[in-house]
Amino acid sequence: MEIAPGVYSLVQFKGAYVHAFLVDTGDELILIDTLFDTDARLILDLIKRIGRKVSDLRHLVMTHAHKSHLGGLKRLKDMTGAPVYAHEWEVGIINGQRKATRVSFRPMRPFRTYPWQFGLAAGLDKHPYCPVDRTLADGECIGPIQVVHTPGHTPGHLAFYMAEHKVLFTGDAVVTWPEPTAGWPGFMLDFEQQRISVRRMAGLNVEVLAVGHGDPIVSGGGKVLRDLASEV
Repeated sequence: MEIAPGVYSLVQFKGAYVHAFLVDTGDELILIDTLFDTDARLILDLIKRIGRKVSDLRHLVMTHAHKSHLGGLKRLKDMTGAPVYAHEWEVGIINGQRKATRVSFRPMRPFRTYPWQFGLAAGLDKHPYCPVDRTLADGECIGPIQVVHTPGHTPGHLAFYMAEHKVLFTGDAVVTWPEPTAGWPGFMLDFEQQRISVRRMAGLNVEVLAVGHGDPIVSGGGKVLRDLASEV
């Protein structure tokens, strides 16, 4: 599904309706997150379907280090040699030096997400470890995409802003499944940081919200962000 010029959405229910996004700049491909499955098949199929080659994939960019988003990373890295990017706080989890921070076992709304909350709480969120080539800081750019540090869900959580097409890749700072919300409370490590992050994102000129879980919002995304920011 093309949600903006050259921006493609991929979805997999296994990771709680998790999404990844492929950006075709014309010169190269940039992938934001890698879905749940370790074979990266859905991503490889999309690259072929849009008439590009796997060798065109030049950047593997991570919003944060949770299994739903890391599944295909190792295979894509092995296939392409493309550099992997993440915030410095997430690096140790991605490369296997430490485990993801656990969350509470206590069920929190929306309850449909509890199986995944339980998995993270119990340490069942293992992924194929992969080296990170470059750390990202707020304001840096990868091609047309600007890094926006949005801690809360995790300390190193990143969003990415594509000003040309008014697209904001929110990671798990904003989700639309099973309902639009400023992240899932059961997965939040710092609620105050999350509030600041959502309000900051609401100040951007956004039309398309490319969220970490749930359908993208392809029109009126800025208003959705502002409404969520007023509620947190």
